[in-house]
Amino acid sequence: MTSSVYAEKTDRLAFKRHVRSIWISDVHLGFSGCSADHLLKFLRRMRCENLYLVGDIVDFWALKKRRYWSQDHNNVIRSILGKAKHDTRVVFIPGNHDEVMRGYLGLALGNVEIANEMVHETPDGRRLLVLHGDQFDGAVVNSRLLGIIGAGLYDGLLKLNGWVNRLRAALGLEYWSLAAFLKNRVKNAVQYISNFEQAVARAAQHHDVDGLICGHIHRPEISDIDGVTYLNCGDWVESCTALIEHFDGTIELVHCADRSSVLKRLAPSACLDAPKLA
Repeated sequence: MTSSVYAEKTDRLAFKRHVRSIWISDVHLGFSGCSADHLLKFLRRMRCENLYLVGDIVDFWALKKRRYWSQDHNNVIRSILGKAKHDTRVVFIPGNHDEVMRGYLGLALGNVEIANEMVHETPDGRRLLVLHGDQFDGAVVNSRLLGIIGAGLYDGLLKLNGWVNRLRAALGLEYWSLAAFLKNRVKNAVQYISNFEQAVARAAQHHDVDGLICGHIHRPEISDIDGVTYLNCGDWVESCTALIEHFDGTIELVHCADRSSVLKRLAPSACLDAPKLA
């Protein structure tokens, strides 16, 4: 009896299910560390008018090294295509791990629009540039080999992350990201994230928009950087997070794994109510 009550409580979403827009990035389908089960649960429970896929949805780098594709990965694709078929505008903005799709910019495949970037306008009139973000990553832009080596080391950490969470699940403990924990405490990683966010803010100013939504670095965030609204979707390998936009223009950074929660909130007035991420 106790366990069923606990399951009912943890299954209740901490945010509204029917929203105007959803942004997800860095799903990495085809990589064994992808939390496709959590994403599938999230997608099936949510309704939206706009769904933005902000890059690295399919990890072709991982698929070249090892052919891995579970039923949950199939079901995520089916869920996305189902939404595109039933009145949801789906926009796919390829990232560096699925950059092969950049050869199809401007096309619509299965009702999914493919674009390099997109300007989204909120109900209260803010203009937000949406792109993946790998163009701000010096390792990817200046040295493809260095980017691949770094990705290989990172993949190892993410696999360890998967083993840790399988053990935690067996012990009845909630999902926890070892990778995110280490990344937030390693000095070089923290400096890299700061430099990336500053580069994104400068790009938003150059494009004359109010803010920028991206992914790529697997660190979910809503913050103000030099007067620019910076929003990062996070990922579905480490953090299991997404950005959702309500019909009044409120944008929330939400987490959905074993439990759901609202991590940060951007009000329509552009005033931030942004407690630190746990």
